[in-house]
Amino acid sequence: MALEIRPTCKHCNRPLSPEAGEAMICSFECTFCRACVDQVLGNVCPNCGGGFAPRPVRPRNRLKDYPAATKVNHHPVDVAAHAAFSASIRTVPPEKR
Repeated sequence: MALEIRPTCKHCNRPLSPEAGEAMICSFECTFCRACVDQVLGNVCPNCGGGFAPRPVRPRNRLKDYPAATKVNHHPVDVAAHAAFSASIRTVPPEKR
């Protein structure tokens, strides 16, 4: 199964093209822009509690057979709820959570 390559940041809805270097994903493919990961989420996925890594770039010659997703999944994070959720784990490295 190919990575979905979602088209926007789930929090701020910023467009993230298939070649966007600022796209970040968790191990469940939750997709956020680097600014939201760093400034809003503190490298804690609001869905799974894991960390983020840069989303791989799909080579252009493979987009024809494996196109990027087009469905927008915009669900802004409740910043106060996320702060409470992540308070006890945000200082723990993702690989040790």
